[in-house]
Amino acid sequence: MHKRARIIYNPTSGREALKDDMIDILAVYEQAGYESSAYATTPEPNSARDEAYRAAKEGFDLIVAAGGDGTINQVVNGIAGLRRRPMMAIIPAGTTNDYARALRIPREDPVGAAKIVLKNQTIKMDIGKANDQYFINIAAGGLLTELTYDVPSQMKSLFGYLAYLVKGAELLPQIKPVKMDIKYDGGEFHDEASMLLLALTNSVGGFEQIVPDASLDDGKFTMIIVKSANMFEMMRLMTLVLNGGKHINDPKVIYRKTAKVVAKAPNDRMMINLDGEYGGDAPMTFKNLARHIRMVANLDEIPDDAVQGLPPEVEQAEQDFIREVENLPEDEQEDHSNETN
Repeated sequence: MHKRARIIYNPTSGREALKDDMIDILAVYEQAGYESSAYATTPEPNSARDEAYRAAKEGFDLIVAAGGDGTINQVVNGIAGLRRRPMMAIIPAGTTNDYARALRIPREDPVGAAKIVLKNQTIKMDIGKANDQYFINIAAGGLLTELTYDVPSQMKSLFGYLAYLVKGAELLPQIKPVKMDIKYDGGEFHDEASMLLLALTNSVGGFEQIVPDASLDDGKFTMIIVKSANMFEMMRLMTLVLNGGKHINDPKVIYRKTAKVVAKAPNDRMMINLDGEYGGDAPMTFKNLARHIRMVANLDEIPDDAVQGLPPEVEQAEQDFIREVENLPEDEQEDHSNETN
């Protein structure tokens, strides 16, 4: 039986180069041994999510998310609630492409990104769950994070993550702290803060020093709480970020590893940003789903300390369990609609 791959691509993502490269991209996955096909997303809400769910239920072995981080987020949301989850690969074509940066996937060459599958290297990636939604890279709250909603898409395409810096500079004088009640592994925070950030990789908005010690598969978020800060303090913290990630030891910053976070804003509205898009308002519970989705990755280029891995005997037991689950009758498998992790 042939392995099958479904490429879900956003035809309007980035500079719209994917359509021109699609024949060559399909040929790469055919070379890797997959009977391959492509699906162009539509303007309808959740188009990529719904197609990923359909393809997973039909037994596709590999789903390729081709587009920006938003497309990857949707594909993950389509398959994360299933018990049998196909392997994933990504072809970046967005603005900042944080996820591709973390996995060391070429960000300016769609065909080159597809060719990473030929290296036969994968990693089981942690993902996050925020109430009933999933996220792949960041969850954030506080006025500092709301700038991503205000950057026009055309500006993003033309200027990349510099667009966020420009908008951030405009927003800094308006930043006001939010009273937050945050519970995390081993601690609590009850005070005003400018930002709450939960990160799954080391790349946030194109910067790799915000979370300098991130691990991709350790079952933990890196949590950053920026305590109440004025404009000059925020500028000072950004300088520390750019100067080798020295912000993590600053008294204005709480920097912790945690598998679960419960965030509330008792006196204010706190909008939650999930992978760059509005994901609802607090209160919200965040859980790290450890090693939840197997991703094609350029492991040769990923730093060793960013990947924990498992002992071989544990890995084997995990694979045996997955095979047993796949052999269960369909009605006994956990469905996308009632996943409760």
